[in-house]
Formats: sequence, structure tokens, C-alpha cells
Amino acid sequence: EVEKIRIKITSLGLTESRITADETIQQLFVECRLNNFLAEETPLSLPKPTGSQRIHYNYSTVINVDKEDNHAEREYLKSILLKPDLSADSLKFTVVSDPPEDEQDLECEDIGFAYVSLKEIFQKQRDIIEQDIDVFDSQDASAVIGKLTVTVEALNALRSVHEECK
Repeated sequence: EVEKIRIKITSLGLTESRITADETIQQLFVECRLNNFLAEETPLSLPKPTGSQRIHYNYSTVINVDKEDNHAEREYLKSILLKPDLSADSLKFTVVSDPPEDEQDLECEDIGFAYVSLKEIFQKQRDIIEQDIDVFDSQDASAVIGKLTVTVEALNALRSVHEECK
């Protein structure tokens, strides 16, 4: 029960930007990545939202971090807690443009990134529930292009790993 990180990608809204103006960007999906060994993506790509609309993925996934079967993930969580300067302490959400069926020569393109710091969840002792996080432009990390609503329940798993570190 404890040894899991639950992730839910609820919805995405975009603000006016090069993304909303770009007509080659039509369908979007979201990938969630933990460091470099785990990536999950929403099974559906949805039409790009316009105006103040949001698109709803309601996609949930679970990362198991139990000792028996998921040693690498667990060691990574330990490193987050033990190394204060570790830069890769976040779950990374990538908004990806999925080319239309008739444009198969186009490739999937990362258009934005959003982050949830696992270290912060542990420091604040608080999971992130249905929270809007900023999506930053993949071409300009200072520009916010939208909001992604996510849930990340990692506190119990992090506590369990922390106990083990002592």
C-alpha cells in the first residue's frame, strides 16, 4: 500500500502563446517521467484546447517503489532525500504535440515542460492533489504556456524510504 507513487494527469489549459498560434500543433498528449528510467504517457492525444477551454485526460498511473521489485526507483528516491543539491529531484511532465494522421512526416514535438519536486513534497509533508502547475515553453524556459492539473501522491513512499535511510 505504502510503496507507491500515484500520479494523475487531470487536465491541460493553454494561455495565448506561440503554441496556440501554431496551426501545425493540433493534438497533444502528456508524458510523465521519473529521472531516466520511467516514462508513462497518456494513451490519448486530445485536440489542442482553445481560449479558456481545458482538455481532460483523467489519466492515472502508479509507480511501484517497493524494495523487492523496484530497487532502482527506490535508490533514486533515497538519493533525492540524501543529496540536497540533486537537480533531478522532480517528476517531469512533458506536453507533446502529436502530428495529425495525414502529416506522418512530422515528428512528435515536445512543446512544454512542467515539474513536481518530490523533495518538496517530502519537505512540506504534503502530497499534491489536483493542483495547477505551470507548463513552461520548451523553447523559452521563462515563458509559461499553460497549466497542467496533476495529482502526485508520493509522501508515504518517501517517508518509507526516509525511514530506511536513517
